[in-house]
Amino acid sequence: MDSSVSVRIPALLRPLVDGRSEVVLPAPSDTTVAAVLDQLCGGRPLLERRIRDETGALRRYVNIYVEGEDVRRLQLLETPVAPGDTVMVIQSVAGG
Repeated sequence: MDSSVSVRIPALLRPLVDGRSEVVLPAPSDTTVAAVLDQLCGGRPLLERRIRDETGALRRYVNIYVEGEDVRRLQLLETPVAPGDTVMVIQSVAGG
């Protein structure tokens, strides 16, 4: 069984992860979105600030999906992530 999780990175954040569109991280069987983000953002404080606010909550304009399901409709950062899952980070872009 695959013991990793794939995190898809939006174009605006790729410069913060060495230009990669996907980052593969180890995933123990009892991990959560928060733990995946901790791994992804470890050593990348600017990436952390772009995804979570100073309280650790998701920023309003950042959406996270686990296997296509919006974590805001699940358990937010405590949403379980299983080995082999795909986590997508999506940033809303405002303009006008």
